[in-house]
Amino acid sequence: MARHLASVLVKQIIRRSANTSHSTSSNMPKGFLAVYIGETEKKRFVVPVSYLNQPTFQDLLSKAEEQFGFDHPMGGLTIPCREETFINVTSSLSR
Repeated sequence: MARHLASVLVKQIIRRSANTSHSTSSNMPKGFLAVYIGETEKKRFVVPVSYLNQPTFQDLLSKAEEQFGFDHPMGGLTIPCREETFINVTSSLSR
């Protein structure tokens, strides 16, 4: 169930960001997704879409869904967590 919700969330955000004038999708390598991380100041990271299937990454997506729903102010996927937390999660996924 959580996996399905994460997939729907990401698809909605990608569709919306593709329609905005500040979309960076043309600069994005195939198979990657831009995410914005931070509780106050947002920093852009590029992650493989394969992370979307990982339970620990899906936990971060659930936090994003709780806070933003489908309305992500940066035009891309915004995840409200500390940068350190995000780096710890993604570091464990890339091993």
